[in-house]
Amino acid sequence: MSHLELIDIDLAFGRHEVVRQLSLRLEKGRIGCLLGPSGCGKTTVLRCIAGFEPLAAGEIRLDGVTVSGARTHVPPERRRIGMVFQDYALFPHLTVADNVAFGLSSESAATRRERVGELLGLVGLAEHGGKYPHEMSGGQQQRVALARALAPRPSLLLLDEPFSNLDVELRERLSYEVRDIIKATHTTAVLVTHDQHEAFAVADDIGIMNQGRIQQWDTPYNLYHRPANRFVADFVGQGVFLPGLVLDEHQVEVELGTLSSAIPLECSVGCSECGKSCRVDVLLRPDDIVHDDNSPLKAQVAHKAFRGADILYTLRLASGAKVLSLVPSHHNHCIGERIGIRLDVDHVVAFRNEAVQPAREAVIQFVA
Repeated sequence: MSHLELIDIDLAFGRHEVVRQLSLRLEKGRIGCLLGPSGCGKTTVLRCIAGFEPLAAGEIRLDGVTVSGARTHVPPERRRIGMVFQDYALFPHLTVADNVAFGLSSESAATRRERVGELLGLVGLAEHGGKYPHEMSGGQQQRVALARALAPRPSLLLLDEPFSNLDVELRERLSYEVRDIIKATHTTAVLVTHDQHEAFAVADDIGIMNQGRIQQWDTPYNLYHRPANRFVADFVGQGVFLPGLVLDEHQVEVELGTLSSAIPLECSVGCSECGKSCRVDVLLRPDDIVHDDNSPLKAQVAHKAFRGADILYTLRLASGAKVLSLVPSHHNHCIGERIGIRLDVDHVVAFRNEAVQPAREAVIQFVA
């Protein structure tokens, strides 16, 4: 039995449908994430789970018990759910220790002190209990908010864009710390974010959302290497679509060579049988294009982005199409230089051509 289960939930504000027939399952102790562009409905789903929004249809279950449904709506305070908000929502007039203890009013003073000390130690703030929120950095305040949410031992922890107010470096470091803290307490959690780095750093399972629906609920590895549809492929990571010709059920030919796939390729509409010269668009990631000085296959450097340990090259092929290649930064080539490349593709991702005309170049945008 799943710890959290959403079954075909719908929510609308007036005539505007925000969430449509959305379903997911999250096992106990795992961290899930709703990831998607602004306005896709991910925060609304979180509010439904918390009990802040009633459902128009469907059910939400916690440990098999329906907490939201057509005839049921358990109020938020009775769901045993902890929340970490984007703006921390700490009480400025209370010390750090008193903030953490806020949800423990039914416990004895000794129990409160013990639990507060345990959590402040867990989040690395054992010596800061007497301070006030304004005396803490943004990262420290976020850890206080996390400790406060965990203090009552919630059945489920919800995190709404918890790192969005932090700088990039701190956001990355804190995301790993938060995952470790949640895992150490064996808490089931759901994170909402638009940032892929955060999602991949924190979550075990991720749902890519678009227009109120989950496009794919899967592991980070599968989302990157085995996207269920073109939207997921576009949204996750970087890459370029190249036109391809299907040779048989497991081979497709692109400008750079022939690729083999263990998964039957999806052919274009109108093909009666796979392997009859079907046209597809093949996704090539930057790690699929390997720099190789000894390769007879050459491409021209059209653009380069230095990233410290590596350089992201945009390479122009003989046809004029462009691909991306991530190369160690000691291979520092000039714009206009021709360099050797070769394909190293473990997972072939191909989709039907979107149009009859020759496939256009489509660079997948990276979401920072």
